Amino acid sequence: MNHQSVDTTTATRFLPMVSVVVPIYNAEVDLPALIGCLLSQTYPKDRVEYLLVDNNSSDRTLTLLQDAAANSPITIRAFSENQIQSSYAARNTGIRAAIGEIIAFTDADCHPQPQWLESLVQPFVNSDVVIVAGEITALPGNTLLEQYAELQEILSQKHTLAHPFCAYGQTANLAIRRTALEKVGLFRPYLTTGGDADICWRILQQNLGRLEFASQAIVQHRHRETLKELASQWRRYGRSNRYLHELYGVELMPEMTLPECGYRLGRWIFKEVPKNIVKAIAGKAGIVDLFNTPISVFVIQARVTGQKNAKLPENAKLIAWL
Repeated sequence: MNHQSVDTTTATRFLPMVSVVVPIYNAEVDLPALIGCLLSQTYPKDRVEYLLVDNNSSDRTLTLLQDAAANSPITIRAFSENQIQSSYAARNTGIRAAIGEIIAFTDADCHPQPQWLESLVQPFVNSDVVIVAGEITALPGNTLLEQYAELQEILSQKHTLAHPFCAYGQTANLAIRRTALEKVGLFRPYLTTGGDADICWRILQQNLGRLEFASQAIVQHRHRETLKELASQWRRYGRSNRYLHELYGVELMPEMTLPECGYRLGRWIFKEVPKNIVKAIAGKAGIVDLFNTPISVFVIQARVTGQKNAKLPENAKLIAWL
């Protein structure tokens, strides 16, 4: 991945047609905030369409999408993908209906900032750029687990852009040239996790162009609030490791042994806790600093469990096409 400056004089005149695709499942609570964020985008309204794809929701999501499409001052198009229960299948439905030369992606529980789309699109002024990843930051949260996730920058693209196998961007904040999708295909519709890495790697491995990071293209994302949600998130990351291992030979995450776990927790109790208590008294540490290590052990174990129990379904190897 290269970081190359954009000629802003040229970029301000670079206004390709953009299609923003958002897969949505049971998100009636999130929709008002999402649509509000789309309304606030600084990218010219006549140069962008928003394709919101319901993925067989059981709540009022589809009805709300249809209402938004009928009454919004921006171009919102509502679709339904009810054949395959997968966010990647829903994204493919949106891509197939899109008219833009740039396809951008975000998620229903994300809050794209006003200049998100404008900043995400600008690097495409360079013809050799085929993928652009924007940054993902945390929505303000008050719970211990939200503070932990923010402290660790769990969703930041810096982690995936530094992946030892190959850089990739997460679909919560990603844009791809349509021509690249025409050549390598769409998302694997039956894949349930890891599809963002897979589609980026297929494009990059065919040397169609390079991936650019747009640090000013910011999307805020809500972190998990409960241990159950956090465990589910990290088990999914573990399944992704397994799937990408089977598809690409990506190295699996090593399991944490019982002695290693004991060492980490012992070090936490006898060294880190006393040290952080002193810092907390001095106002230089918070409760999240006190519990950083046991939460980290918890998420590592959840990820290992997800990786250990997963096996790539045969149909998940299938690639969809335009």
